[in-house]
Amino acid sequence: MAKINQHIEIVTSTKRGLSSLGQASAAAVQAVLARRYVRAQVTIVNDLADLDALVARRPDVVFLGMKFLPTNPGLGLHDPSKIWLNEYLDDAGIVCTGSDYRAHGLELNKELAKQRVLQAGLKTARFYITRAGEPLSQDDILLAYPLFVKPSNRGGGLGVDTDSLVHTFTQLQSKVRAIADRFGSDALIEEYLPGREFSVGILRHAAADEYQVMPLELVAPENDAGERFLSAQIKSADAEWHFAVTDRLLKASINTLAMDVFCALGARDYGRIDIRLDAAGVPHFLEANLLPSLVEGYGNFPKTCLLNAGLQYEPMILQIVELALLRNRAVVDDMPEIPAPSPLLGAFETSLEAI
Repeated sequence: MAKINQHIEIVTSTKRGLSSLGQASAAAVQAVLARRYVRAQVTIVNDLADLDALVARRPDVVFLGMKFLPTNPGLGLHDPSKIWLNEYLDDAGIVCTGSDYRAHGLELNKELAKQRVLQAGLKTARFYITRAGEPLSQDDILLAYPLFVKPSNRGGGLGVDTDSLVHTFTQLQSKVRAIADRFGSDALIEEYLPGREFSVGILRHAAADEYQVMPLELVAPENDAGERFLSAQIKSADAEWHFAVTDRLLKASINTLAMDVFCALGARDYGRIDIRLDAAGVPHFLEANLLPSLVEGYGNFPKTCLLNAGLQYEPMILQIVELALLRNRAVVDDMPEIPAPSPLLGAFETSLEAI
């Protein structure tokens, strides 16, 4: 079969903490795309010069493997002047895979994401944010123990360990200090949801106004205290078990919440929404990952596609690219944007400038 005359660049970074797409994963994506398209290459973006060189090459699509580029490398994630790659490339007339910078900003800031979900009338655990370096008083905590504590701006389970589930104020103080010391991050404190946990992959059909919503149940091994939750160590080792969701009513409620959250965050094309049940079995939003791991046989997003839709790795990658290519064709003007960003999203745009 003749290759399609399109130029695709897969963007990642070798700078610590910048890339959501590792080098091995980027190479795997490149191998898939090179079989379909005339030009497919991995591009390293570590600074503005790298980004401007990418713009000068004018690819048809950028396969996005990182969200932002700090203008001050010393500040990294905390740089208030960071460059959102999707916004920068969009301004240059270059389309990217996945969601835009506003959705990525909400995803990266768990406080704003949960506020946005609540604004949309959706369920998430009651929470409190404590700022890094500020004293924490017992009177500040109006939540019911046990509580779950994690960094407010990290994904992939970073900062989540056996000390994340706390039962006393002393334990809470200790975990908040540890997060501030290690990550320089605010801490998200939320009421612990004791029920089952799910990861829901969402992927738009390339030529239709509909999404595939694909849930996966995740079961972590018990820790020494008999607790089950996904720590950074468990996620890194891929040590959790995953199962199809067979209960029809449960599946419907999980899928509905996941898609509603996806739309509330202004996400598009593909992503992953994590959900956990409360003690009564009601689904609650945990967090979003709009640049989920795409490692074949490892990432939960590929697992959801395979288990629910029988979608193998190669057609999954090609579908993600095709969704971006649709935005780069004249016919896209006649197609509805799915989902349209909610008017409520605008209220958060000024907050994104500080992320």
